[in-house]
Parts: sequence; C-alpha cells; structure tokens
Amino acid sequence: MVQFLNQEGRASKDIPKISSDVIKRMYELMVLARTFDDIALKLQREGRILTYASLLGQEAAQIGSALAFSKSDWLVPYYRDNGVFITAGYPLDLLYLYWTGDVRGMKIPHDINILPISVPVGSQIPHATGISWAHALQGKKLATGVYFGDGATSKGDFHVGLNFAGVLNTPCIFICENNQWAISVPRSRQTKSETIAQKAQAYGIEGVLVDGNDVIAVYSTVMQAIEKAKKGGGPTLIECYTYRMESHTTADEWKRYRSGKEVDEWKAKDPIKRLEKYMETLDLWDNAYAEKVIESAQTQVNEAVKKFESYPPPQPHEMFEHIYEKRPPELEEQWTSAFGR
Repeated sequence: MVQFLNQEGRASKDIPKISSDVIKRMYELMVLARTFDDIALKLQREGRILTYASLLGQEAAQIGSALAFSKSDWLVPYYRDNGVFITAGYPLDLLYLYWTGDVRGMKIPHDINILPISVPVGSQIPHATGISWAHALQGKKLATGVYFGDGATSKGDFHVGLNFAGVLNTPCIFICENNQWAISVPRSRQTKSETIAQKAQAYGIEGVLVDGNDVIAVYSTVMQAIEKAKKGGGPTLIECYTYRMESHTTADEWKRYRSGKEVDEWKAKDPIKRLEKYMETLDLWDNAYAEKVIESAQTQVNEAVKKFESYPPPQPHEMFEHIYEKRPPELEEQWTSAFGR
C-alpha cells in the first residue's frame, strides 16, 4: 500500500515534495467538504433536502485525487463525491439544490469538465472509458478520472469499462473509493481477491493500492497515473483504501450491520486530523489557522444554503430541459400537447 503519512501524521522519508500552497489547499478543501457534509445531514433531518449520501471519512480520497487533475481534464463522479465536485469548483448552492431533488442542481457550468452525479451503481464507468477514448482519438492530451465504490466492482459495468480501456489503451484513471461497505454488504462479501487493485491485472493495466486516508499518497499516486496516461501509458486502477464513517445514506442506519468499535477504530484514522498533524510539523498549521479555515468554510456553506433555498420552484416545462440538446420527436409531441408550443 502506498502511504506517506501514517495514522499519527508522521511522514516517511520518501514523501514527495509538495508545495505549501498545495498542502494548505488540500486542507482547506477537506474542511470545506466536511462542513458541507455536516450541514447537508442537518438539512436532511430537518426535511429541507432529500435523501443524502455522506462523504464523512472519505475527504482525502476525494480531494487528494480530484486536485491532481487539471481544469481541462474530465471527472466522472458517483453519488458520494461531493468532495470531488467541490474541488472542481462546483457551486455549493447547486450541489445542495441537487440534493433537494431539483434537476437544475446538475446543470453543469460550462467551465467545469464534470459529469452529473451518477446514482445507478457502476453505470458511469463505461461512460468515462468512452470519454477518454474520444480524447485519444482526437489527439488531445487529456485524462479522465472516474469514481466508484467497492460495491461497483461487482457490477458488469466495471468489467466492461476496464476491459475496453485496457484494450484501447485509453487515458482513464479508475478511482475506487473502497470504503469497506456497499450499504450493508462488507468488502469481504464483494470479492475473494485480496485487494481490488489487483483486479487490474485481468485487464492488462496497472493497479495501485493506496492509503485512502493519506491525502498526500492519494494526490501523488493519481498525479503519476495522470502523467502516465497523457504520455500514452494507458489506464490505471487505483484503490483508495478508506472508510465510510456515516450510514450509506440518510435512509440507512449503520448500527444495524456494523459495530461502534469498528467505526471508532477508523475515526482514529481521520484523514483531516492526520493532515493537521503533518502540517503542524511544517509550521503550516496551528489553532488560529484552523479556526480561520473553519470560519471560512462555514461562511461559504451558510451563503450556499441561503442561495439554494431562495431558488423559485421549478416549472413543469423544465422537466423537458437539460436532457437532450434537441428534443426527440416523442418528447416534442408531449411538449406540444402539454404546452401548445
């Protein structure tokens, strides 16, 4: 397993050199993602948004990986990847709006190369392979990063996506956030393989196992995979070994299928606390800085909540929008029948 920061935040001798600005950016984005997540859970309990999938505990896997991609690269997330969206610069108010069930929340801004949240498990993986293949055919030096959980590796989409990517040598980075649980099904019931990363061998591509709670290790590993892909070295499967500290979604109750002891053991591996300890050794972190970062995150989130709750209700005709560039005949017929134009 690739690891540069241990649970106590102590760095290994071979830790890569990363600028102070990037390290602080990692920390600030992780705190922002956790703050967004905490408020989302509260909003759901108050009935102000719908069912929500928490990212608690997976901040390093999401922020560390997404930060490695350039703005011109493409990201293909799954439903737990709010941290990926936040790192890509996605408006917080639109993210909250999406979790109210409003399709307008996934009307992607033109300057962000990211696909809408994918809820069906694994279905986004072949899409990412297709995007990366298209870029290769066009001669563009771009990488595509696709995210999924350990449960998705049991779906046919995973096999199809990786197999095609391997055969076509596409510049695609497959990022598995192995959080140990697919709803109530443990990792041990998903596969007999010792790791998910080793599944890459079956498709003739590289597989890497990385400590998903070590943001430095995730960032460095994904950065190397991107550089290789852009040079024609093909795809990489990266398993970020991490943990989902919350329930699968707010419609789930984790205490029904796992122990508090297990959760507490992983809380001791908190990715944000680990980074704080490391930053402290570099004189990049102290209580005053932490308070400033938290205050900034809370301000951004509070403003986003006010903004998303000020949106007027969607109109009936909007159900026909944001799906096709040009409505197909059957939808055009329904549109005309309903609205007479």
